[in-house]
Amino acid sequence: MPRVKRYKSEICLVSFHPLFLTDFERRLSTSSLARIAKLESNTPVIEQANKLPKADAYVIDISSQTQLMYLLITALIERHSQSRILVLAENVSESSAFPLLEVGIKGILEYRDADAQFGSAVQSIVSGGYWIPRALLSRFVEEILAKERGRRRALKVATRITRRELEILDGLLMNLSNKEIAGKLNISERTVKFHVSNLLAKYRVQRRADLILLSFHSRQAVLGHDR
Repeated sequence: MPRVKRYKSEICLVSFHPLFLTDFERRLSTSSLARIAKLESNTPVIEQANKLPKADAYVIDISSQTQLMYLLITALIERHSQSRILVLAENVSESSAFPLLEVGIKGILEYRDADAQFGSAVQSIVSGGYWIPRALLSRFVEEILAKERGRRRALKVATRITRRELEILDGLLMNLSNKEIAGKLNISERTVKFHVSNLLAKYRVQRRADLILLSFHSRQAVLGHDR
C-alpha cells in the first residue's frame, strides 16, 4: 500500500522579537510547519497584518506594544475570518484579555506556562478548540452575560417610553433647556418638566446627565438589536 503523507499544520509565529521567534519555533512539534513573521517597528502593523502568510493558526507575541498587537490581530481576523489565534504574554489580565476574546482569538497562554502547555495549546486551537484559563474564561462569560442583561433592561425601558417622552429625550440629547424644548414642541415648560420627571423615574436616575447617558445607551442597544 502507498504511504499516506501526513498533513503538517502550518503555524505562523508573529513577534517583534527574534528571540521569541527562535524559541517558539523550537517548541513546535515535528507535525507543525513553522512560518516566521518578524514585525518591523517602523512599518504600520495593519499593513504588516495584510502581508502575514496564510496559516492554520497564528501564535502572536503581545508582550510588548499591546495596543499595536490588538490592531494587528483585529486586521488579521478581518482578513482571515477563520483565523485561529493563540496569544502569548508575560502576564494576562482581564483588561488585556477581554478585548482580544471579543475580537475572536482562540487561545491565551502566559510565558510561565509555555514549557508545559504550548504544544497542547497549539494543537487545541488547530483542532478547532480553545485554550483559555478557566478562571479567566468564567469571568469573561460573566461579563458578557451582565452586558446582555443590561441590554435587555435598556430595551425594556426603551419600549415603555411614549412618543412625547421620546421627543423630550431628543431635546435633552441636543442639550436643550426645558424652555427650549417647550418652544420646539409647542408645549408648556411645566409639561416638559413633568415628562422629564417621568423619564428620570423610568430610568431610575436622579440627574439629567445620567438620563441622557442611559438614553443614548438604550438607543444603541435598540439599534444593535434591530441589525
